[in-house]
Formats: sequence, structure tokens, C-alpha cells
Amino acid sequence: MKKEIIISSSTTQNRVAITEDGNLVDFFVDHPEKQRMVGNIYLGKVARVLPGIRAAFIDIGLKHDAFLHFSDIGERTEALQGIFEDDDELDADENNNGEEIEKPEKKEKTFVRLHKGQEILIQILKEPVKDKGVRVTSSISIPGRFCVLLPMDDKIGVSKKITDIKERKRLRRIAREILPDNCGLIIRTAAKDQDEEALSADLKYLVKIWKDIEEEAKKQKPPALLYKDLSTTISVIRDLFTADVSKVFVDSKKLWKEIRNYVQFVQPSLLDRIEYYKGEEPIFSTFKIDEQIKLLMGRRIPLPSGGHIVIEHTEAMTVIDVNSGRYAAKKEQELNSLKTDLEAAREIVRQLRLRDIGGLIVVDFIDLEDEKNRKKIYDELKKEFRKDRAKTALLPMTEFGLMQITRQRVRENIVQSMTEPCPYCNGTGLLTKTSSVIHEIEKWLQRYRLEGKNKFLVLHVHPITAEKMRDGFISPLTKIQLKYFIRLKIKEDEKMNPQMFKIYSKKTGEDLTEEFA
Repeated sequence: MKKEIIISSSTTQNRVAITEDGNLVDFFVDHPEKQRMVGNIYLGKVARVLPGIRAAFIDIGLKHDAFLHFSDIGERTEALQGIFEDDDELDADENNNGEEIEKPEKKEKTFVRLHKGQEILIQILKEPVKDKGVRVTSSISIPGRFCVLLPMDDKIGVSKKITDIKERKRLRRIAREILPDNCGLIIRTAAKDQDEEALSADLKYLVKIWKDIEEEAKKQKPPALLYKDLSTTISVIRDLFTADVSKVFVDSKKLWKEIRNYVQFVQPSLLDRIEYYKGEEPIFSTFKIDEQIKLLMGRRIPLPSGGHIVIEHTEAMTVIDVNSGRYAAKKEQELNSLKTDLEAAREIVRQLRLRDIGGLIVVDFIDLEDEKNRKKIYDELKKEFRKDRAKTALLPMTEFGLMQITRQRVRENIVQSMTEPCPYCNGTGLLTKTSSVIHEIEKWLQRYRLEGKNKFLVLHVHPITAEKMRDGFISPLTKIQLKYFIRLKIKEDEKMNPQMFKIYSKKTGEDLTEEFA
């Protein structure tokens, strides 16, 4: 399998595509106006403690206070608080980069009481989504190329993806030898077959970062940003540019140099795989990624056998519908449905990864009568999800063909991050019918006739509404004027929302719309 990383850079954003045999499997967008926040470390102040929902809100200087659930208050919180007085552990199964680790021995968790106004060191776990603030943890972890440093800890973990027992033992031994006091360590998948010198250099770099954070924490007053993690582009290189990647193509000389400088520092052996793209055609067109991104942004995704899936985002969940798209003879219906559902299962996992969709996902598969076939769909999804770096959980298919999935949400999904709600429909995808807009105009005039004094009015509407009002032998405009004894002059405005209208007094120019709404 040929795996490549292709990076397209422009004045407004960087786009990173990861392909396997030419097929897009991961996609990241680095926005200057919406910079990556996961991994940033802040000195915050407790704004509110709400025992009822087992959470606290921390002021870190952002628009919304950060959300700290009691389950994210780690054992090391009390030790970390000590740095203010003197001159993560990560989630048990996963670190900030979605990498499974071996569970270290668990100690009995000690609960640290928080109170309003208390200073606390926290790290962002999840980006803000719509009106929700960031989610944070008090268990600080600093990821590097080969390992993750856990300040004020003594645990050593090894990535579950390193399955060779001898290699695991070797890495544990190296970790014990190079680890400084009051620090824990998680060995990442990229550390496999690396020598002690490479691991030691990575660890020294992380320890230096932690010492700088400690110094800053003593100087600053909350809220304050103490440490900013790498940009999306460089963090992808750090986490995903491994030995199985054959090439990295970059179309920006500045970014190419930046990536080379970083890789020269962390893993020089991969340096010759980074290539500056000099082609005249856009890099994503050359690698046929643009056409795959168009599908990525759409609702409807075709399947090989002629079926398709439709992805809909709602406030509470993401809903996916599977359609066969073709008529199948009754005797072959179960077989055809199974084939389409299996294709859909593979494509759904790919789309969830590509779009970075998190939260609750409900899939409506084509109904299958045989329980064994329903089990095949469940097993296929489980197999495909093993390729996903995010944590997922799924329930077996119900008799109605529904399957419930939860996927770890870290940031806004790709579609949300690359799009904005339409100013006309506010993201619903629906516009009020023109006849309904004219109905609202008539109801407004009915209210106006009771108290309004001016008989000459100017109606500002979108050209589509204006055309409908003038349409017919006896137009709606003529009927309205005769019915309410009002002279109404229509003024077309292409910039107006087609669902809205404005009415002004012709004599004074005063906007009367809200007064009689």
C-alpha cells in the first residue's frame, strides 16, 4: 500500500490530505482565523463549581468559560498546584492524538476539591463547537514525536499498536533509564525500532518545554496561555509522518522548509521523503484530491454497486441513510441489501474519519431479515473502525435496521470548519415560499391600516418576490392596493434576503417595518 501526505498551501489556509493508493483517507484544514487549540495549556481561574453536574467552569480568557468535568480532574492535580507555591496522565485508553496506550496500573483516585477563584493549570481536550466552550483536563501531558511526557507522574505506558513483546520490554527499559524524577512517560507507536538516543533527545525536548511552562506559571496571573501546541499542519507531520509514509509533497517553499527543519530535528532519517512540488497545475488536481473533496462536502455519496448514502447533520446527532438506488428482484432482495449495506459500512467509516464527525451517529441501513446478515454488518463496521484513531463504540443493528455509533469528538467536523450557515436560510437549507412572503406583507398592511397614516409606501423586496407580486393579469400587487386603499411602490433589492421585506414611508423615508410587525 502506497501512503502519501500531500499539503496544499495558500494565503488563507493549509490543507493536508493523506492518501492510501490514491484514495483520500484523512483530511485536515489549518485555518489562520481558527487555529488549533487542542493541547494548549492555560493558567486558569475557577469561575464556578457545579456539583449537580459534577463539573467546574474555568476562566481561561476565551469567549466561553472552559468546561472541566470532575472525571477530568486527575490524580496529579494537587501535585501540579504545587508549582504556584514554590519559587495526563492521559485518558486510560488514549492520548491527545488518538493513540491507544497500554493501561498503566491504576491507583485509587483522590478527589481534589475546587473552589471559586482558585488558580488551576489546565489543558484543552476538545475544541469549542458552536456555543459550547472548550473541554479541558487538569492532567497535563506534552506530546512529542516518540513519547508523551506526563509531569508529576510515575507511570510508564506503551502504545497498544506496538504488539511485539520484546520491543515493548526494550522500550519500557529505555523509558525507565532516561525518565527524570516526578515524570511519567507514554511511548508512542512511532518509537518502534528507535534507538535510545532518539528517545532521549525527544524526552529532553519535552522536559525543557515543561520547565518553561513551570516558569511561566509562576510569573503569570490567570487567565494566561502558557503553552501553545503545534499548528495543525506540523502536528499532522509529528503524529502521522511515520516510516510507512513513502512521500510528503508540499507546494509552498516556506512550509516545505518549516517541515524539513522540524523533521531534521525529530527524525532526520525521513528527511529525503519530503519533496517540494514544482508543478504548474495545482497540487490537489495533480493527485486527484479536489474531486474527492467535492464528494466530502456533499450530502450524497455514491456506492460502487449503484446505491448511495446520505449524511445529515443535526444539533443532537448525525444521521446517515443507506439507499439501494436500484430495484432488486424479490428472490435476490436479501442478498442485494446485504451487498449494499456492506459497501455502505466501509464508506461510512471512511466518511466519519474524513469529515472528522464526532458525537452520536445513527445509521439507517437497508432492512435485513436474517440475523446472521445483520451480524455481518456489525462485524464489518468493527473491522473498519480499527483503522480509526478516534475512540468509537457501536451497538448491534436493531430489527429496524438502525445502528447507533458514538465517535470521539475533538474538534468541529470538516464540513462545519470549512463552511458557514447561509445568511438566507440560517443553515436549514430551506427558504420560505414566495407566496408565504407575500402573505406576510399583506398581514403587515392589514395591521398598518388600523393605525398608519401614510397612504404612499415603498416596499423593498428581493427581485424574486417582486416578480411574483407583479405576475398575472390582475397581479397580487394590484389586488393588495385595491383591498387596503394603499399605493405601494415596489423597489427591488438583490442584496435582500428573499424571505424578508422592508416597508418605508414614501413621504418621510422612515422605516415602518418593525413598528407594525
